[in-house]
Amino acid sequence: MPREKEELFKDLKNAVVEMDEDQVVVLANQVIEESVDAFEAIDQGLAKGMERAGQLFEEEEYFIPELLMCSDAMYTGLDILKPHLKPTTEGKKQKVVIGVVEGDTHDIGKNLVRIMLETSGFEITDLGRDVPPARFVDTAREISADIIALSTLMTTTMDGMQEVVRLLEKQDVRNQFKVIVGGGPISAAFAKRIGADGYASNAAEAVKLTKTLLA
Repeated sequence: MPREKEELFKDLKNAVVEMDEDQVVVLANQVIEESVDAFEAIDQGLAKGMERAGQLFEEEEYFIPELLMCSDAMYTGLDILKPHLKPTTEGKKQKVVIGVVEGDTHDIGKNLVRIMLETSGFEITDLGRDVPPARFVDTAREISADIIALSTLMTTTMDGMQEVVRLLEKQDVRNQFKVIVGGGPISAAFAKRIGADGYASNAAEAVKLTKTLLA
């Protein structure tokens, strides 16, 4: 990666962390002017900035107002870069049902994963946040989805992920869907324990995982 591109991504990341929307606008436009890959800029710049903001929140250096201002800055950048993403249009689109599990309303990470998956050519049904386990299962069956992607940022709502897997087993359709999980408190060990098919630590990893599972 050329030094300049690295610098640009680092500046984008820092602008998000520093809640500097104006600077994000300048840098996102620079990405376009210099024909830098928009997907990379989102992944290495905006997403990394949001990840860092999440860490500062966990460390209690940032609180809800700061986190919201960081996400505003990130979304400002996304609005500029999204039209410049190169969608892949090979063959039939595979379907993903995505949402934040019941009891949790943090959807920044989920939104990033959705955008990255859309860009990678998947057809996304976004159920939003605070989604009951049964709704994931019903929707996946309804649209014949390939993947169910579950997100949470709270330890108190992790059980909802396990409940989705349980419901799939109970309805005897577990083998019809791949289930992936992600979010702050989630780990690969947790994913394995609840019988999910995989865990991704960030949006780019989620895309890789989805492609691998459906290959």
